[in-house]
Amino acid sequence: MPAKPRLTPAEWEIMQAVWDLDGPVSVRDVLERLYPDGEKAYTTVQTVLNTLEKKGLLRREKTGLVNFYTPVSSREDATLSEMDSLVVRVFGGSIPALANTLMSMDDVDLDDLAAIRRLIARRERELKEGEE
Repeated sequence: MPAKPRLTPAEWEIMQAVWDLDGPVSVRDVLERLYPDGEKAYTTVQTVLNTLEKKGLLRREKTGLVNFYTPVSSREDATLSEMDSLVVRVFGGSIPALANTLMSMDDVDLDDLAAIRRLIARRERELKEGEE
């Protein structure tokens, strides 16, 4: 199975806007959402959207003279794919190594740890139910 394409920071930014806008979006829609003060050129956003389509992350459909883009996969699927790639590339496939690094970050507080414990407990329940 071919590797899923990784996204650049600019591509993630554009994809976030496409998911947030929730529907077929035009270049103008993304431009107005992300760069209302003209921080990026129309052609720059268009180029990134076309690159995302070539990578298989967006589907493009032309209506009249306007291209509309729709995500091929969900934000959650793209995030999981990116995290899987990160775990393999940076942590040698070790989820405990990733968790250890996250726990070592300075801004992890008691509330974060409580939330993580709840997530772990929920995942343990799911895995145990799957074994039955």
